[in-house]
Amino acid sequence: MEKDVLIIEDEEKISRLLQLELSHEGYHVELAENGREGLQKALSKAWDLIILDIMLPELNGIEVLRRLRKIDTCTPIIILTARNTTPEKVSGLDQGANDYITKPFEIEELLARIRACFRSRSDESANDDNDELRVDNLIVNKKTREVIREGLKMELTPKEYDLLIYLMEHKNQVLDREKIINEVWGYDFVGDTNVIDVYVRYIRKKIDNPFKVKLIQTIRGIGYSMREEEA
Repeated sequence: MEKDVLIIEDEEKISRLLQLELSHEGYHVELAENGREGLQKALSKAWDLIILDIMLPELNGIEVLRRLRKIDTCTPIIILTARNTTPEKVSGLDQGANDYITKPFEIEELLARIRACFRSRSDESANDDNDELRVDNLIVNKKTREVIREGLKMELTPKEYDLLIYLMEHKNQVLDREKIINEVWGYDFVGDTNVIDVYVRYIRKKIDNPFKVKLIQTIRGIGYSMREEEA
């Protein structure tokens, strides 16, 4: 089935190029040239993927992302940014983006990231028979994306959720930062692995800090491990 992709980009040269390349790859593509139009289109139907520029007129990309994620937490979103600093990447991911790509970029890299987003969704569908993950008293329902510990429901961003799922699926294993980056962010991630430390800190504030037993353990000089009993 042809996949529907929405491109929200104000630079006509870039948006037309992306439309041409993605259409050639078999995607059905629609365009929006500013943030307000993009948000309206994003909410008008179900999309398989949204490509969202950060620097947009009328409504910037981060605000579009924030408003969209209040309503739609599932549609994969790749952000386009001219900035290449870790805080800027973290900001977009923290608001709910699934991935990002920095301008200027090669179209082959963007296509690879699109395919990775679709593979991730396919993997989630394939694992629907194992809907529940449990580590100690932390429970995640993968079908509803509910995260509950001791009866308290916690709200996670998509990337926080992806990282938590990976840690839970590999509980009691020592996971180095490179392996986490490759599996959660993708083998073609460009940037510092300290983004993992930032996201582990976010997750700990939600699922560990309020409770006596700490599930996420730091393995000094290596990475992290989620363990069912306090070390």
